[in-house]
Amino acid sequence: MPKNRQVRVQVQQILDHSQLSSRNSESTKMIKAALSALLVLVAVSSTFGKYIPKSGKRIPQTLSRGWGDQLIWAQTYEEALYWSRSRNKPLMVLFHLDDCPHSQALKKVFSEDNKLQKMLDEDFIVLNLVYETTDKHLSPDGQYVPRIIFVDPTMTVRADINGRYSNRMYAYEPSDVDLLKRNMEAAKKLLKSEL
Repeated sequence: MPKNRQVRVQVQQILDHSQLSSRNSESTKMIKAALSALLVLVAVSSTFGKYIPKSGKRIPQTLSRGWGDQLIWAQTYEEALYWSRSRNKPLMVLFHLDDCPHSQALKKVFSEDNKLQKMLDEDFIVLNLVYETTDKHLSPDGQYVPRIIFVDPTMTVRADINGRYSNRMYAYEPSDVDLLKRNMEAAKKLLKSEL
C-alpha cells in the first residue's frame, strides 16, 4: 500500500474513533480539524514531487549553473574523464566565471539553442568549471574565460579544435555558436575516425 494511502487510512480511522467516543466535545472538534489539516498537507505534498527523468536519474540542476538544466553535468574533471572513456563520448569542458559579462552573454545563447543542447545531451560528456584545474593541457594558450576545450575518450586534449581568435584560441562569443556546433561535429567525427 502506498505511503500516502496508509496515512489517509490511519487518519480516517482516528477520525472514526473520535466520532464514536464523543461527538460534541470541543477537543474532538480540534482533533478532527488538526487531522484534516494533516491529511490535506500529506495529499498536497505528494503532488509536488521532484521530476525524475525516464532513465530514473535525477538531473543535478546546481551543476548546470544555467548552461543547460536538462543536461547531466559531471562534477569533476576526473569524473568527466571517466564518463568519457567508459561511454566512448568526447568531453566538452567549459570554463567560465559567474560574474564575467562575456561568460553570461555566451551562457544565454548556449542555454537557449535547442540543437546545441540536444547534441550535448546525446553525444557529449559535459563539464563546466568556474575554477582552473591542475591539468595544464586544459589551458594550452592561457587561462581566460569563457573557454571551451574538447577532450577525446583516450584523454587527449584536442588542441586542434579551436575558435576563431588567434590570441584566445578556445574562446567563443555569442555570435560564435554556429562555429561551436561545427567544432562539436568535428569532435564527433574525429572520435569515429581515430578510435
